[in-house]
Amino acid sequence: MSALPPVLMLSFGGPENPAEIMPFLEDVTRGRGIPRKRLEGVAEHYRHMGGRSPINEITRRQAEALRRKFLAAGAPRAVYVGQRHSAPFIEETLRRMAQDGVTSAVGFCTAAYRSEASLERYVAAVENARARLGPAAPRVDFVGPWFDHPLFVAALAARIRELAAPEDAPTVFTAHSIPCAMAKESTYVEELRATAALVAAARGLRDWTLAFTSRSGRPTDAWLEPDVSRVIRAKAAQGVTALTMVPLGFVADHVEVLYDLDVEAKACADDVGVTLHRAATVGDHPLFIDMIADAVEAGAPSDPALGRSSVATVFRDGRRVAKVGADSRVCFCFPDDRNAPCLRPAATPGRPPASVE
Repeated sequence: MSALPPVLMLSFGGPENPAEIMPFLEDVTRGRGIPRKRLEGVAEHYRHMGGRSPINEITRRQAEALRRKFLAAGAPRAVYVGQRHSAPFIEETLRRMAQDGVTSAVGFCTAAYRSEASLERYVAAVENARARLGPAAPRVDFVGPWFDHPLFVAALAARIRELAAPEDAPTVFTAHSIPCAMAKESTYVEELRATAALVAAARGLRDWTLAFTSRSGRPTDAWLEPDVSRVIRAKAAQGVTALTMVPLGFVADHVEVLYDLDVEAKACADDVGVTLHRAATVGDHPLFIDMIADAVEAGAPSDPALGRSSVATVFRDGRRVAKVGADSRVCFCFPDDRNAPCLRPAATPGRPPASVE
């Protein structure tokens, strides 16, 4: 056992074969009252992809690449994988760590952008599992925010560089939509737009847009917009014939990329005569593995959900529109067809509002 604390890499998980699809979806939606018919519809997306998701395999590759990275640097660490919705589940991984004699670990969550649906649920899942396991469970200290890490930005830029898209093709950055009410209480959109702006600057992109995918929930609930299909149709109406699509909201391929983009978004683009050039997710790109190693070695802040970040600027269409302190929270909405988000300070007691310039 290395003297350095091991890494607990946390991932969403996914089905490995057709028999695991429905149990996986039932676990993801437990307690939310999602109709069986809706789950069957999503299950068809997985069957369309061969009955499995590649996310588990990609997470294993990331973990192994990270382990080799530490070993090559002369500072070996064990790297464990724990997943929220498929094996190896977080609790079983923590149990194995305890059996291996681990008393503390550095947690790395593969969700880059903070919201109640992402980092907060991973932290809660770990703490709930630790409570069930009792005093023997290892302590887990999470790394701080990394959405603006230079190596993450460089990995995304490298994925764009791999494409054969026309130089002048507009870029659409995509991420999973969440309810506006949830976005209001987090820095999710602020961080997405900051990452997009940094990648755009790194690649010299002038025409870029942030769009959302995978909307679910009740039709009457407001979710983050614009939907990617709306952006594709709007660009086609402007005479655009090719788009570069960058799924910066995810670090590994899964159904939201392989179906929502490669099938549904492509069908929309084909319908309006637009060619999509979709960048790969960062996956196990060496720059992303370097970033994880750097984040782990930097240590964990006292509160990962509110940890400081080097980016304190909010962008709109490439322009600086607000400064946000590390403890400020803002809400973005997209009220019109111009895809120009408005800013609203969230009504969170004790937090200063954003100062809009």
